[in-house]
Formats: sequence, C-alpha cells, structure tokens
Amino acid sequence: MRTPLSKQDIVTLKSLIAAGKLLVVPTDTVYGIAADPFSASAVDRLLTAKGRGRDFPSPVLVSSISQAAALVPEIPPLARAFMEKFWPGALTVVLPARKDLPLDLGVTGGTVAVRQPDQRDLLQLLQENGPLAVTSANLHGLPPAQTVPQAQEYFGNKVAEYLDAGRSQIGEPSTIVKSFEAEYSVLRSGAIPPRQLQLVAGQAAKQ
Repeated sequence: MRTPLSKQDIVTLKSLIAAGKLLVVPTDTVYGIAADPFSASAVDRLLTAKGRGRDFPSPVLVSSISQAAALVPEIPPLARAFMEKFWPGALTVVLPARKDLPLDLGVTGGTVAVRQPDQRDLLQLLQENGPLAVTSANLHGLPPAQTVPQAQEYFGNKVAEYLDAGRSQIGEPSTIVKSFEAEYSVLRSGAIPPRQLQLVAGQAAKQ
C-alpha cells in the first residue's frame, strides 16, 4: 500500500489491526513491524515473526503526548520535558505502565516504552486507530529495514500489509531513555545524541 493514506486505506488498516494481523509501517527512523498492543496473540505473532522471545518487549508508538499519558499513571516532569523537546521524533521514553490496562508486550517489568514518530502517514494511522506495538522491521540480529522491499525479504506473507513511504528518513533507530523521576538513563544509543539529552535534563545520564 503506497502512502499517503486515503480514508479507505485507514479503514482497511484498522480492520487488519483489529483482526490481530501484522503491518509493516514507515517511521522517521527505520521501518517497523506493528501489531495491536492490547492483543497478546497479535504481539506474540509479532515477536515470533522477528524471531525474538517475550524477553524483548515491543515499544508502543503513539500519536501525541496525551495518547502516551493514557498508558501510564503519570508522566514525570523530566520525561515530559524530553517529550516536548524531541516529539515527534527519534526518542523513546520508558515509563511505568498503568496496571489496569491489558497491555501485553512481553516481559516489561511493569513498564512501557513510548514514542511519537515524526512520520505523517503513521501519525494519521495512530490518531485514527490508537497506539500500536511497533518494533524495528528486521529479523533478530539483522539490520532494520530501510525500505519496504527489505522488509518483505524478512517477513514475506507473515505481514498482512506493507505501507510504502520510500526510504527511511533517518535510517537509525531511536534513542531509548528511562526516566522515572528527576534522573534518567540511556538504555540504547540512537538518533538523539547524549549532548541533546543533557541540555534538556541539565545533567548527564545516570550510569
């Protein structure tokens, strides 16, 4: 399916997601493989397609800070400052998850990793559908797909629909930070360099 997406495209994609199917979607960083985060079977299908176990939980992509706020008890001030500075963009923020939501992303230790991507078509889908479990489109241990043909080589007919927006804009995975209180730690280095995080936080990451 080529982007930009029509209203009928959105209807079709929402139907596939509701049926527990997998999608490959463009993000601003690399292509991702997506599933309904509230469906244990859909997330299991996603992790199985990647060749990963439940000890590698999937992040959740959202359309806005307010959509992320619905997944967590609260957004601490530093985490919100990171979101306001870098969203939409290549920063994933790990926060405690709401215990009353049926999120089933793998072994998360009670957390959820959230990001608002800077990709128009995906943001449209997220706004219409709600959050999606999305992790990089690759087999475990191999490079993330930068194009739809690369993703198709990885997943073939395991994915119900491929959204093609051309080559990835950034081509590098997001930076992942964990920010529960006034401190933060970097769980994965990526497209947002440490210096930019320090400028927002007023301090270096906790080691």
